Parts: sequence; structure tokens; C-alpha cells
Amino acid sequence: MIEDDLFLKEDNEEPQPWLTTFADLSMLLLVFFILLFSMSTLNQKVFKETILSVRQALGKGEKGTLKIPLGAEGAGVSVDEIRQYREIIEGQKKVFSDLQYFYTEKGLEGIVGAYLESGKIILRLPAQVLFAPGQVELTEQGKKTLIELKDFFIKHPDQKINIVGYTDNIPPKPGGRFKDNWEISALRAINVLRFLLSLGIEPQRLTATGFADLNPVYPNNTPENRAKNRRVEFVLEKMIAP
Repeated sequence: MIEDDLFLKEDNEEPQPWLTTFADLSMLLLVFFILLFSMSTLNQKVFKETILSVRQALGKGEKGTLKIPLGAEGAGVSVDEIRQYREIIEGQKKVFSDLQYFYTEKGLEGIVGAYLESGKIILRLPAQVLFAPGQVELTEQGKKTLIELKDFFIKHPDQKINIVGYTDNIPPKPGGRFKDNWEISALRAINVLRFLLSLGIEPQRLTATGFADLNPVYPNNTPENRAKNRRVEFVLEKMIAP
């Protein structure tokens, strides 16, 4: 009878909440020690290979800065590069605004076209402003236009200037002076570069490229569109110190 009373008393006892917490804590400690034990016996070669494969997948080799993918600003760029890229974009926006004011003040608004794209400022001049049809030597009007632009280039010495020549899709006449449109576009860009050098633009800022009829801004299906595709562009990029 006494034993029955004892069992009845135990059954009527209220549950102890701390037991659940204690059990959870004990389980966490057990898992923690298991992890420590597994790490202490880690195969170093396998671990290194795993880490390298992860780093390579994220855009990093054995050395260098860890790179992370970040949407529109490009995959596999470091945080410092992203910060620098944003600073360049903001700086180029100010230069672009200055350019718009400059060519409006100089009366070049109907001649010069400009736009900003991914930190690059593209300044576009129709070929007929600089050259006679089918020729590669600068006209007097072309020289005057470049002299006007020279002031802006000198005002912004941190801008690298890539001069790019373009033609339409009509090839030169056989037996003529020029072999193809590549030669025409390249010579036009080079002659613009040489004239800017004579105006005092530093040579390390200048490059010249000819793209012939590649990258047309309009389809080459009408005389008007072909005239728009014959152009010289000045691609301005901020020069970054090493």
C-alpha cells in the first residue's frame, strides 16, 4: 500500500521545464564537441582543394582579393573596385555636364553629339565636318573645330582620348588611293591625333583606332544614314593612376 502511494505521488508531480532546456543544452554541447573532433582530424589536402574550388567559383585564384558577383556592376569584382567604379561614374557625370555646357557655349551644339555610357564619354563629330568626301586630310573647317575642342581636352587632363574613325559600307573605288574602308577610317583617326598633338595635347593621352563600317549608328540603307555613319568619335575615359 505504501508503494502504491509513492507511485501515485510521482505521477501527480508537475513537469519540470528546466529539464527541456538542460536536454537541449546537452545536445548542443555534444554536437559542438563532435565538430571539434571532426575538424581536428581534417584532411588538409582535401580542405585546401575544397577552399580553392570555392574561391575560383567566386572569381578568385590562390592569390588576390576575394571577388563577389554584384549584379549590373559586373560579376567578379572586388569591393574596392566597385567603390572606385562608382567614384569614376560620378566624376564622369560632372565632366559630361561640363562638356554639354562647353559645346553649347562654343556654338557646336548642332555639330557635336555627346553621350555618357558606363563611365565613358563619347563625343561624336560627322566626318564631313572634318574631312572632304573620300579624303583623309583635315579641312580648314575641321581644324577650327578641333581647335575649339582642344580647350575642353586641356581643361580635363585626366581624360584619356581614344579617337575612333568610322566609314559607311560603300568600299573605295578599285584602283583608287585607298585599299579599303579600314585604311580610310584609320588614317582619319591618325590625322586627328596628329593635329591634337600639334595643339599641345599630351601623347600619352591619345590613341587612334579605325573601325571601317563596323558599329554603324544607323542602317546603311539610305544616303542620309550612310552620312551619319561616317563619323569620328572621341571616347573619353578617366585615367587611373597605378
